[in-house]
Amino acid sequence: MSFRGLSRPNASSGMGVSDHSKSTFQELQRKKVHRFVVFKIDEKKKEVVVEKTGRPAESYDDFLASLPENDCRYAVYDFDFVTSENCRKSKIFFVAWCPSTSRIRAKVIYATSKDRFRRELEGIHYEIQATDPTEVELEVLRDRAN
Repeated sequence: MSFRGLSRPNASSGMGVSDHSKSTFQELQRKKVHRFVVFKIDEKKKEVVVEKTGRPAESYDDFLASLPENDCRYAVYDFDFVTSENCRKSKIFFVAWCPSTSRIRAKVIYATSKDRFRRELEGIHYEIQATDPTEVELEVLRDRAN
């Protein structure tokens, strides 16, 4: 009899979160070391890990290019903007990226793990769920931030 299934997180708890994922998010949030962070689920480790970081000078197009066309990811983006009162502001967006062309298994794993992962990242201002690039266009962020 196999007990392998016992160590797997159940659907309500989702995947674990690596310490590196948390510290990388804090570097984005507090130190402005990254413009964005893309996270993926490592099914072997059963946790959310950092896949890619973007330097502060990287553009929103660089961020969008980091999201795979046919697979799910989580991402955070530090959006800088100027208000109508000419004040510089920054808002952190959490993106749950799940293209319709993703495998069903990936969609399920990412959907069931999102809430737990999202709770680990304190200081998120807005959340976007996106299934295609039009749902994460820069205008979407501008509209939400203002």
